[in-house]
Amino acid sequence: MAKKAINPTKSLKIPKIIIISAKICAFISTKLVTKFAAKIFTSPIKHKVPKRELEMDSQSQQKLVYVPAIDKSVVTYIYGKSQRKVLLVHGWSGRGTQLFKIADELLANGYSTISFDAPAHGKSKGQTTIMSEFIASILEIEKQFGPFEIAIGHSLGGMSVLNSIKDGLKVEKAVIIGSGDIVQDILDEFIFKLGLKKEISIHLRDYFESMYQVKMDDFSAYKAAQKVEIPVLVMHDKDDPEVSVKAGIHIHENLKDGTLFLTEGLGHRKILGNQNVIKKILDFIKNA
Repeated sequence: MAKKAINPTKSLKIPKIIIISAKICAFISTKLVTKFAAKIFTSPIKHKVPKRELEMDSQSQQKLVYVPAIDKSVVTYIYGKSQRKVLLVHGWSGRGTQLFKIADELLANGYSTISFDAPAHGKSKGQTTIMSEFIASILEIEKQFGPFEIAIGHSLGGMSVLNSIKDGLKVEKAVIIGSGDIVQDILDEFIFKLGLKKEISIHLRDYFESMYQVKMDDFSAYKAAQKVEIPVLVMHDKDDPEVSVKAGIHIHENLKDGTLFLTEGLGHRKILGNQNVIKKILDFIKNA
């Protein structure tokens, strides 16, 4: 059975009704608000596929893949027919087609891509998920579609790529974009966004550690980075409002063979479609 870990990337604006509900729960009891926060933290939002992603969606060969380690299935997208394969991993509340501009450029340069809707995301079933389910999905997809030359992950996908490499994913290079870093920092930020007292984040950490029998910090990106031997390109926007640029800088500091590329004014998602960013990715992939 795959090790369990929470999903550490909640930094979008939280609806007022959820904030009010959290405060009511906190008034009743610490145990209740901790369970409520855990439920919200592990529940992604399923967004409708935007028009810009429809071409990749329609041109991909889609397969349902069962992941035995978590007893769940994920929808995969095989885009292109080249044997030079690149794995793409979306972030929290994302989709397998979200990195379509990167995928299109890779196809134009002789690669094919494999991506997937993580559990409870996109076309994959479920309502809740956790980071270890991303990792388990990646490792199962490698078994069925690999080997991959490159792995590229955005946000939680970046953390998942680093942890997957630590856990045995074999790739020649990796690219992580806007990745989160320290799990406790992400929990603290989430609890702050809910308008709750800081000590609730400690209760939340303890709740997850008790439930899944793991240490949450073991899934922090910087710790995984310390065990990654391959070249890794770390990309992060200085103005990212959801994941502070300090996360990317800290991950880079812990890599043995890392390259740091910082952008400005692109935020957390526009960075995925920026031509300078895509050119940097291609240059990194192609150059020894």
